[in-house]
Amino acid sequence: MENLTRRTFLLQSSAGAALLAAPSFLKAGSAKRALGIQLYTVLADMKRDAPGTLNALGKIGYQYVEAYDLGGQTPAQFRQALDDAGLKCPSTHGNYSGADPTPQFDAALAIGARYAVSSMLMTSVVADGPDHYGAHSDLTEDVFKKMAALANAIGAKAKKAGIQYVYHNHNFEFMKFADGRTGYQVVLNETDPELVKLELDCGWMAVAGANPADYLHAYHGRYRILHVKDFLPVKGPTTALFGPGRPTGTELGRGYIDYMPIFAAAEVSGVEYYLSEQEPPFTDMTPLEAARVNYEYMLSI
Repeated sequence: MENLTRRTFLLQSSAGAALLAAPSFLKAGSAKRALGIQLYTVLADMKRDAPGTLNALGKIGYQYVEAYDLGGQTPAQFRQALDDAGLKCPSTHGNYSGADPTPQFDAALAIGARYAVSSMLMTSVVADGPDHYGAHSDLTEDVFKKMAALANAIGAKAKKAGIQYVYHNHNFEFMKFADGRTGYQVVLNETDPELVKLELDCGWMAVAGANPADYLHAYHGRYRILHVKDFLPVKGPTTALFGPGRPTGTELGRGYIDYMPIFAAAEVSGVEYYLSEQEPPFTDMTPLEAARVNYEYMLSI
């Protein structure tokens, strides 16, 4: 024990516990679910060495990645790096709210993506977007209606380009109006289910006080991708993305979110991809080491 660094010990103990908990058929590597990672987790590594980072993720065991930054590579170069690492990229995050998102859709298709996911739509419908992340006291129902209308418009353009548009949530959507409804409910109810599929960020939803399993059951067939994310325990629901109310990210299994019921609900709800994602900063291990812990946790379920 004394020969192990704290970081290495945490990595080995977390991964080991996950493997011990895994059923024997999962230990053999025949996981039923499509396990992947959102590349935001390893953003700094991608910027330094995209091919090397993708290769490292493939060696961990990941089958899929969700693009966030191509590490300075062209779509063709990125696609080749994926092939070399034995990975596939079924989805990619981007800002598709411009007048003509077609070039971004074309780039997504070029790297093999089937889904084009909005990282954030709020900044496109409010004048001073990022300033709303902390308090957003004036994010009215009308703002979320505008977000829903924008999502429908992007979805129609994506369909024409031959790709499926997907809306990704954070926690701010779960701020409540006077009648008890949330902005997320407005977005879900006012978007076309065929034009706008959903990526459920379980971590952000949970810290906002909502239950991912409930939404998976209630909106059967709309959720195609999960972001599997954990946070340290929070004192109470928070819809703050920045500032003192922002929760602290951690490796899967080291926070408080129970993924057993979430994965069970996802299994019957039409979810196709399970992508680990971790919010920085990384304190006890490197992002790639955390990626391994997160993979082993998902495999154990």
